[in-house]
Order: sequence, then C-alpha cells, then structure tokens
Amino acid sequence: MSQTEEEGEEFDLGISLEIVATVVDLANAVQDAEDGLLSGEDDDDDDDEDEDEISEEMLTDFIDELNEEQQVALIALAWVGRGDYEPEDWAEALKLAAERNTRGDASAYLTGMEGLGDLLTEGAGAFGLAIEEVER
Repeated sequence: MSQTEEEGEEFDLGISLEIVATVVDLANAVQDAEDGLLSGEDDDDDDDEDEDEISEEMLTDFIDELNEEQQVALIALAWVGRGDYEPEDWAEALKLAAERNTRGDASAYLTGMEGLGDLLTEGAGAFGLAIEEVER
C-alpha cells in the first residue's frame, strides 16, 4: 500500500495532498486573520471577527468531516513537520496519532497547534512532497 520515493514516486501518507493543501490553506487563512487582529490592522472589527470565526469554523468543520485515517495522518504529518518524528518513523507516528485521536478531537487538537499550515507544509516536505505544487 505504501509507496517509496524511488524514481519520483510519491509516498502514500494515507491522505491526499489535495486534502492536506486545503487544511493548509484554511489554517493559513485563520492565522492571517488572527495576525491581522493582533497587529490592529482591522478597520471594521465586526467584519474581521466574523471572517475569523467563519474561517476557524470552516477549518474545524473540514477536519471533522475527514475520516479517522485522514485525521490521524494530519496529526502525524504535523508532528513530522514539528520535528517530533522523521519520515522513517512514519508508522510509529501514525500509531501514536491514532492513540492520540481516540477521543475524536483531531480538529481541536490540530487547530490548537501554533502554525498548523507551516507544520503540515514542512511535514509534507520531509517526504519530498510540495504542498505549493498542488492544484487548487
């Protein structure tokens, strides 16, 4: 089921890069909205707060709609991106991520991670995969 990175083949993360890219985009939108609010760049407080809430809600809803295997893969990928695991430790990271997700709170856990979009991008990069190249 898993592929190696030999001859340009992509490693099978157990989740599509399109899904990871969507989570990265949503997480970055939430982060950008929070950064704008923190730096005082909001001209209309009500509109910016609504946009922030909608974006964060969209992110959590999107993650909640994923199946358990996809949620576990996102957690493990974020851990690889954070440097907790190396790509060669993927099986162990998946196992521990599955244990971590037994309560089914992947969206709360992931959205609580600082720089989630960057972590997922770095995690994919550790496998030689580029989120930036995913068609959106």
